[in-house]
Amino acid sequence: MPRIGLNRCFMYIAIVPNRGSPRAVLLRKSYCEDGKLKNRTPANLSGQPVDRIEIVRAAFRGDKLVAACDNDFEIRRSLPHGHVLTALTIAWRTGL
Repeated sequence: MPRIGLNRCFMYIAIVPNRGSPRAVLLRKSYCEDGKLKNRTPANLSGQPVDRIEIVRAAFRGDKLVAACDNDFEIRRSLPHGHVLTALTIAWRTGL
């Protein structure tokens, strides 16, 4: 019986050496299917600059990419919008 629920996957950057060609930088996705670990390659990142690839790797590792500081930003004005969206949704659903 198949398991019902979320499919868990793990994404990472793989660097694959080629003999006479430049190395291949691949975005890989690991997932489990029928109890076996499988890999899929959604993207080839070989044409991207090295610094961009390192940013993606850092994001996958969970590194903080921007230092957060409460003093860097100031909220000057905040407009409520949730009640308007609710009213529009109700009007749309009821045909008004």
